Amino acid sequence: MPEHKTELTVLDPAAAATAAAEEVPVDPAPADVEGAASLAEPVSRAEFDQLKSERDQLVDRLARLQAEFENARKRGERERVEFRDYATGSVVEQFLPVLDNFELALKSTGSADQLRSGVVLIVKQMEEILRQMQVNPVPTVGEAFDPRLHEALGSVERDDLPDQHVAEEIRRGYRLRERLLRPALVRVAHNPKQINE
Repeated sequence: MPEHKTELTVLDPAAAATAAAEEVPVDPAPADVEGAASLAEPVSRAEFDQLKSERDQLVDRLARLQAEFENARKRGERERVEFRDYATGSVVEQFLPVLDNFELALKSTGSADQLRSGVVLIVKQMEEILRQMQVNPVPTVGEAFDPRLHEALGSVERDDLPDQHVAEEIRRGYRLRERLLRPALVRVAHNPKQINE
């Protein structure tokens, strides 16, 4: 087998650094791409510095945009918390007079009937506040049982109501406009006469 001699040229390190500083080689593009000849040429130091400057500007712009985005996210979160606190405060403010009336009732030394009539007035005051906030009770007694609005606790035999209608309300249910806040807890009428017919 013939011997191949490889010649190794050792450059002066200073000369290599000077050559590298003057020109930065760019990988040649495929031959079938337009402008391949211009891309195969080495980039001058001035062009390299310009590209580096543009890159640094883009990196700086990206960092600024990320900071702006983070600040906007934090500001949005802070505004949501403030809005929730404001909404909660306005609701609580409407119920403070009701609480005041309950405290007055507790301090009262009147009879049981007077206390009861006072509590009835407080309940009416509370219902009025709920109505102003568009919170309305779910209709129950005499209504057809609706599993979307009512939660059945059991059934009672009643021949004065149609079968599968609400006979008793155990706990009132409420809706905020059309949204159900909680279902009404009810007992459903079971009418054996209507079933046999």
